Amino acid sequence: MTSRNRSHLNKKELRVFSQLTSPLKIQDYLDSIIYSDEERYRCPRSVLKDRKAHCYDGAIFAAAALQTIGHIPLIVELLPNENDDDHILAIFKRGQYWGAVAKSNFTGLRYREPVYKSLRELVMSYFESYFNIKGERTLLGYTAPLDLNRFEKFNWLTEDNAMDIIGDALEDTRKYRIITSDMARKLTHVDKRSYKAGLLGSKQSGLFKP
Repeated sequence: MTSRNRSHLNKKELRVFSQLTSPLKIQDYLDSIIYSDEERYRCPRSVLKDRKAHCYDGAIFAAAALQTIGHIPLIVELLPNENDDDHILAIFKRGQYWGAVAKSNFTGLRYREPVYKSLRELVMSYFESYFNIKGERTLLGYTAPLDLNRFEKFNWLTEDNAMDIIGDALEDTRKYRIITSDMARKLTHVDKRSYKAGLLGSKQSGLFKP
């Protein structure tokens, strides 16, 4: 976290960030707060205040916390077909290997250990767990990483309005396909056991309705 960003936080907020000393502790914090089914975007300050976030809010919060412990604040968007919602990750590196922190309504779309050699390899680790309420596998691609340092002048740590600006930039970020159109047409549905496990503890009102 830059000194400029830190200057906008109060002592209570700084104290919370100071306790999030590893990617796993950041994930644990996200898992401890309510999954938001609202369309509203929350900046990290609002996440702390309301103890509520969906995947976008959670990724921005995680990126801020990761920056506090020395990582570049990077987010990546996972891109599904039209029958599902997108998903946002805060990504980080340990040595040469990628990991991720994420807030999700699905069991399998959250934390990843930093063991993946490439960003594509990391994204592919989410493929089997990425399905909609009809059991359709939906993940098609992902964006290039977006560095939140670009948005420091918008005070993204403490201003909700900055979330729309970051979202617009994410829309314009380069996109990569992970499967072909032919592969997508031939995908099978997820099995019943995996479906049940993936939705364990999910908030029904927050699930995308195809």
